[in-house]
Amino acid sequence: MSKELPKNNNNSEEVDLIVFFNLIGNAINKVLVFITSVFKALFSVIIRTIKVFINNWKIVLGTILIAAALGFGLEKTNPVTYTSEMLVRPYFDSKFQLVNNINFFNALIANKDEQALDRIFNSDSTPKVDVKSIKGFRIEPGPETENDRILQYQEFTTKLDSMGLLEANYDKFIENRSIYSGSLFLITARSNKKDIFSRLDFGIHSAFTNEFSSSKKIKDSLLYDVQRKNIESSLEEVEKLQDIYIKVLQQQSDIPMQPVKFGELLVSNDNQTDTKEYLLLDKELDLRDQLRRLEEKRITEDVFVDVISNFQPVGNVESSLFEKYSLVFPALAFVILCLFYILKRIVLYAKNYED
Repeated sequence: MSKELPKNNNNSEEVDLIVFFNLIGNAINKVLVFITSVFKALFSVIIRTIKVFINNWKIVLGTILIAAALGFGLEKTNPVTYTSEMLVRPYFDSKFQLVNNINFFNALIANKDEQALDRIFNSDSTPKVDVKSIKGFRIEPGPETENDRILQYQEFTTKLDSMGLLEANYDKFIENRSIYSGSLFLITARSNKKDIFSRLDFGIHSAFTNEFSSSKKIKDSLLYDVQRKNIESSLEEVEKLQDIYIKVLQQQSDIPMQPVKFGELLVSNDNQTDTKEYLLLDKELDLRDQLRRLEEKRITEDVFVDVISNFQPVGNVESSLFEKYSLVFPALAFVILCLFYILKRIVLYAKNYED
């Protein structure tokens, strides 16, 4: 009995392996059959579709040609739209008013309020603008590099506390930025006339100013005066101290190793005098550098906006795929034919279906 047990175990293992491989083979066969049926179905659909087009090629071709002719005629009758761009850098937070006013201009154009548009874009000192030809404006963030985005993110993180820094993420910051995040703005004007864009400057420049930006400009001017006076006062004090230490050096040469007194100020005549003189020189250079940066900011930000690139005298023809009706109409006609055929087949199938 003990010698027959191993043989039975071997036979049972062989049976299990055979059953396992049969299951794998059946599963593979089912997968292959399914893939084959899918390809057959796709091939059948393609052949049936080609057959429908072959049987009805006159209807399909005629419909597409008629749609193309209608689209071409509509392209020729529609007026040509021209565009031109202006790149600006607003100051004193006037970018908020700029975006609001551009949206306001578009609302006036949509409502065909020509009187309000005439008051905005025309004046006695500027060339006449035909406001009827203005089709609209578009404003979007200006061009920026990856370095510009990184600097914006760094400026954003400086305003966060320690908990906010843990949750701050560069990718989310870039994704969730609004149109107000940047400092450059691209304004695109659209018109039916190609030579009016240079006359739109007067109306566009009026979009930057409001009571808030004007008040902020006045406050910045007052702050500039205060900062300049403080820096100049500090420079005067530094220059006085420098004069004192120059006199100290002169007296050291006459009376070596003796402290020198100027009023209430007692100055020793050791090597610390030279060190203090260098510190005063560094302080003077730092103050002059602060004064230089303050003057540069005053000069560059003395206006509400810097126009980096103005509207071109002659606009470019606006080209959009959706406005090429000679291509859009035939494509729509073809889609409608396909939907009509599918709907027809569904109706026939429903009528002939037996419960």
